[in-house]
Amino acid sequence: MDELARKVEAILFVSSEPVKSADISNALGVDVKIVEERLNNIKEHYKSHHGLTLINVAGGWQMATAGDLKDVIEEYNNSYGYKLRLSKAAMETLAIIAYKQPITRTEIEEIRGVRSDKVLETLLSTGLIKVAGRKKGTGSPLLYRTTQEFLEAFGINSLSELPTEEELKNEGNYS
Repeated sequence: MDELARKVEAILFVSSEPVKSADISNALGVDVKIVEERLNNIKEHYKSHHGLTLINVAGGWQMATAGDLKDVIEEYNNSYGYKLRLSKAAMETLAIIAYKQPITRTEIEEIRGVRSDKVLETLLSTGLIKVAGRKKGTGSPLLYRTTQEFLEAFGINSLSELPTEEELKNEGNYS
């Protein structure tokens, strides 16, 4: 691994969020294509016999644990680590927002059939959703949408990677 790759790796290691190639390029004063080449080299380096890997998520690059170690990490997190835990109501509301965004509280409540103000407060406090403006019309209600943190938490680059309604129906996860 050359010196530039080591610097790129160090930036990724200290970053708690995905880092865009362009940001690394700017920080190191190197052409973005060269940075992307090093990122791919680092990714290849980590593919064998390492507990870490390099993933492309939420439009950037991030170090993560190797996928084949999922059981070890889950066991550790269950015993010692922090895990974001959401109630069934919060997960249901989050799914509605992810698929129907931007969406108002009233529209969410029409789908769920129950009040959702406390659940929305919880989701806002986790950073998984945000207020995305106001809907035009009577009362100008707030609109909610998912955030970059949502993409990171679910390990996806964009909402287009979410399962389709048809896929959910086939898995029995949609009514």
